Amino acid sequence: MSLDFLLEIGTEEIPHWMIPGALAQLAKMDLLGATPSVDATPRRLVVRAQGLPERTPDFEQVVKGPPITAGDKAAEGFAKKQGADASALRKAGNYYELVKKVSGRAVQDILAESLPAAILGIQWPKTMFWTGGKNGPRFIRPIRWIVALLRDQVIPIEIGGVRSGNITRGHRILGASSIPVTIANYESELRKNFVILAAHERRHKIEKEGAALGAKLDGDLVETLTYITEFPTAIKGDFDPAYLALPAEVLTTVMRHHQKYFSVEDGIGLAPNFVAVMNTAGDPEGLVKHGNERVLKARFNDARFFWNVDQAKKLADRVDDLAKVTFQAKLGSYKEKTDRVVELVKELGGGADAQRAALLAKCDLTTEMVKEFTDLQGVVGGLYAKAQGEPEAVYRAIYEHYQPLSMEDSIPSTREGQIVALADKLDTLRSCFGIGLVPTGSKDPFALRRAAQGAVKILVEAGLDYKLDSLAQGELYAFLLERVQHYFREVRGFKYDEVNAVLKVGVSTLKDVEERLQHVSRVRPTPNFEPLAASFKRINNILKQANFTQGVMHAELLEDGPEKELYEAYTKLPANGPLEDVAELRPLVDRFFDKIMVNAPDPKIRENRLSMLSDMLRKFSSIADFSEIVTSGDQKL
Repeated sequence: MSLDFLLEIGTEEIPHWMIPGALAQLAKMDLLGATPSVDATPRRLVVRAQGLPERTPDFEQVVKGPPITAGDKAAEGFAKKQGADASALRKAGNYYELVKKVSGRAVQDILAESLPAAILGIQWPKTMFWTGGKNGPRFIRPIRWIVALLRDQVIPIEIGGVRSGNITRGHRILGASSIPVTIANYESELRKNFVILAAHERRHKIEKEGAALGAKLDGDLVETLTYITEFPTAIKGDFDPAYLALPAEVLTTVMRHHQKYFSVEDGIGLAPNFVAVMNTAGDPEGLVKHGNERVLKARFNDARFFWNVDQAKKLADRVDDLAKVTFQAKLGSYKEKTDRVVELVKELGGGADAQRAALLAKCDLTTEMVKEFTDLQGVVGGLYAKAQGEPEAVYRAIYEHYQPLSMEDSIPSTREGQIVALADKLDTLRSCFGIGLVPTGSKDPFALRRAAQGAVKILVEAGLDYKLDSLAQGELYAFLLERVQHYFREVRGFKYDEVNAVLKVGVSTLKDVEERLQHVSRVRPTPNFEPLAASFKRINNILKQANFTQGVMHAELLEDGPEKELYEAYTKLPANGPLEDVAELRPLVDRFFDKIMVNAPDPKIRENRLSMLSDMLRKFSSIADFSEIVTSGDQKL
């Protein structure tokens, strides 16, 4: 008989950003062959499964005994210790061994033993004691109740003085505090008590209600709200239109990052409204709405105050103030970083506007606005530069110089912005690598992977012609090359062997890498390409086996027919010509290998043929190393 299983770990509110990681771990829980399904709200982690066996099967266990040379007494002592007669022992090589029949166990007993360790084994970014002091269990938040059921029978476990049962809790305000449940009615009983268990249902409710109220939905904020609510309900609030005199970026940042509100737009731009998501069923008297409006008004007043105070001092007058802002203890201040970035912008060919933008880019770190709303750094600098009369090329470059923040984000829209952003990221990478701050494992406190990804994305998508080895050397060059591989595979969608083939012949500029990848990708589907790649792989293997590096080919030693025809055909093609033309060599290469013996008995002929193959391989390897292309004949496929 197969059994159903339910585990609910009831806690104080778990930080929203930690929940997905915990669910991913719980989804790997060992449930004796059954596949777990997982759900969560801020106050509960839930694991369910169907098809658990009632008992594990009986099995035989082989226990290794003493060496045969130890004698009969040793064998008898071993058998007695195992609860068996010495006659049950058998010889296996130079040792005695015993085959024991082990009875299966009730799954309920197994789970009662394993569940506490599985629960407390969840890896959290940080944990806390809530009972028993330092000798007590650790978890992300105090565990308040546990539901553990197998076919509606309670699995007896205890963690930190909390014993399992069949009693769950509803919504903290709207639901009952003690709800008996079965596996069958568990989710419906929660719903009656204002808990929507499934995250996708809460997410859909937020999106549907928010859209109906005109919210400008934001995926990250929707996800956050999904995991801080058990019964989300959207409401619309208002604010004084006078605040619209502040830049939209400031207002939306205050709403989104500090209050978790969606902004609302009308046909012109930002509207004097917001959409908030409550963790309750409704707001009939408008108390929640008014409370949110009051809080938002205070935050907007702060922002307006900071804006007005900051305007009293121009960005250009704040450059020296950066000397008081630390970039990194061993690397000095942001003033020192700014000086390096300005020089790097010059080296990259940035003109006066790009240099001016680099000089002012970090000055907003000294403003009251950014001190309060750190998410606005860069954006505030661009807005202030515009308000203070800086040229468009300057203020736009400042505004966008942190871009791209991810592989999905866009690069700066202007050449000045692209150069400043690249220089800023390269300086961070060079400086940190220079003092040994290299990312290891999951540790990357200065977000160097993101900086490298951003640099690669800018280089490719802006079509910049800087040579990669002029931007980075040594360990940093290798680090950037890893990001290049990732970018072209995961973001641009080129196949991994195409990327390997192109990179193996060398990297000049990433613009050149992309062009060669496009050539390979375009020609690959043609019928001649992969067979030719297989032939090149064969040529490469022949040269390796012969330990042949380079020789001088003599045309007069070529044999009439397939050998001379191949030579005349490939020498007519330009080294950097279209790959389509190279692919057309395929029939001639096939005929060469069918009719010609490369390892000819005559040493001169053999060396001449190896020289010809080496010359042909070298000529067309300026685009890609075709031996890296995985073909249908490879064992990898």
